[in-house]
Amino acid sequence: VQLQASGGGLVQAGGSLRLSCVASARIFSSAVMGWFRQAPGKEREFVGNIRWGHGRVYYGDSVKGRFTISRDTAKNALYLQMDNLKPEDTAVYYCARALGFATTPSEYRSWGQGTQVTVSS
Repeated sequence: VQLQASGGGLVQAGGSLRLSCVASARIFSSAVMGWFRQAPGKEREFVGNIRWGHGRVYYGDSVKGRFTISRDTAKNALYLQMDNLKPEDTAVYYCARALGFATTPSEYRSWGQGTQVTVSS
C-alpha cells in the first residue's frame, strides 16, 4: 500500500491546517494508521493513530486537545486536523500504516512521503 500525504503549508501560530493521507489500496480493518512528525535534528515523534476498523484514536501527549485524527474508510483516507498550532509544531508530518496498535516508527510498515508544516510566531 502506498501512502500519499498532503495539506502542509505555512500558518501563523494559533491557526489551523488539515493534513490528508490517501492510500493506493484498501486499508484493512485490522490496520492502524498513524501520524508522525519530525523536526530538523530531532527524532521522529508519534502524533497519534487510529484503529481503522472501529475508529478509536490515541494521541501523543504533545498534541492532545489540539489535533484530531479521523478517517474516511470509503476513500481510504486519513486526516489530521491541527488546531491552535504552535511554532514547536513545525515539522515534516508523515502518515504510516501498521498491522496493529503501534506508537513507535519501527512498528509501521508503510510510510507516506511527508508534508512540511511550518508555524510562524
